Amino acid sequence: MYPRIIAHRCGGALAPENTLAGLRIAARLGCRGVEFDAMLSADGVPVLMHDETLERTTAGRGRVAELACSQIGQLDAGAWFHPGFTAEPVPTLDQVLSLCAELGLWANVEIKPSSGQDAETGRMVARHAVAASCSLVLSSFSPEALRSAAAAAPLLPRAMLVETIPADWRERLADLGAMALHAQARGVTAEVASAVRAGGFSLACYTVNNRDEAGRLFAMGVSAVFTDRPDLWVTAEM
Repeated sequence: MYPRIIAHRCGGALAPENTLAGLRIAARLGCRGVEFDAMLSADGVPVLMHDETLERTTAGRGRVAELACSQIGQLDAGAWFHPGFTAEPVPTLDQVLSLCAELGLWANVEIKPSSGQDAETGRMVARHAVAASCSLVLSSFSPEALRSAAAAAPLLPRAMLVETIPADWRERLADLGAMALHAQARGVTAEVASAVRAGGFSLACYTVNNRDEAGRLFAMGVSAVFTDRPDLWVTAEM
């Protein structure tokens, strides 16, 4: 079961993305679900990072795939967002899943491979996720990563991530053994949402930062929305 409101990249616009601080803020707001990105370090450890390079969200430079986990963990991933988050580290997937379990958060782990690392990233993320004590789903834009994750941890639920819902979405979900479809909110129609729901699949939409837009999607039968503004929803609605 998907929580209706899912904090995008841990805390959305309220904290540095993909950090433990973001998780804690989302939980304090009453959020029951969070989404974050998992990428491999040079030594094969899944760490939370959206970009293949470090410059945008950390004090480091270079490619994530070329630094060891211990090096990435020493980088400041918070000061770029606000001085109050100075010294916030880049967490490992294990650390984040442990905190999700502690805080009672459902997690969407997006498998985010560096170039050419689709299969290995899917495999390693799944191996770490299968030991988690929290409820979760694995998602990815990469079919290869999802297939690799399925081979490593066949019982973990998976979601196909797309920008625009393709006409052959049923066939693609069946091919991947996925139980959900995650799509950009823009362009989702009531007809498609109804068909996805009738097929027994969950449909989650990103990135929705407006209550009216979320209401429109929920009225169509969308299961959940990913948002940068979890603060726009009161606890009772989450």
